[in-house]
Amino acid sequence: QVQLSESGGGLVQPGGSLRLSCAASGSILSINDMSWYRQAPGKQREPVATITSGGTTNYLSSVNGRFTISRDNEKNTVYLLMNSLKPEDTAIYYCAADVTTTLWRSREVYWGQGNQVTVSS
Repeated sequence: QVQLSESGGGLVQPGGSLRLSCAASGSILSINDMSWYRQAPGKQREPVATITSGGTTNYLSSVNGRFTISRDNEKNTVYLLMNSLKPEDTAIYYCAADVTTTLWRSREVYWGQGNQVTVSS
């Protein structure tokens, strides 16, 4: 099996910065896309940013230019650097990884446990 472990959330003032990390471990043969999603209270989960194995990135329009997704393929880790945070960025942030496992080369999307990010003065 594969586990995703997140860290880095917390409380920050508007205009501040946070960096989220998500490390994948377990029966990993390769990792394809890695992504960050978020879910605010009373809203559906939405994709925030995605990075392919080759490093191509894609962002939610409302975070483009403020958030940066990156990955370290040797460490099987994805990061989300969030700058110029706004109250509307408040949500639980989840990482997701599209993993090909060593178990019969099965492919599945795994999720992290979620990390609260609160932007408030």
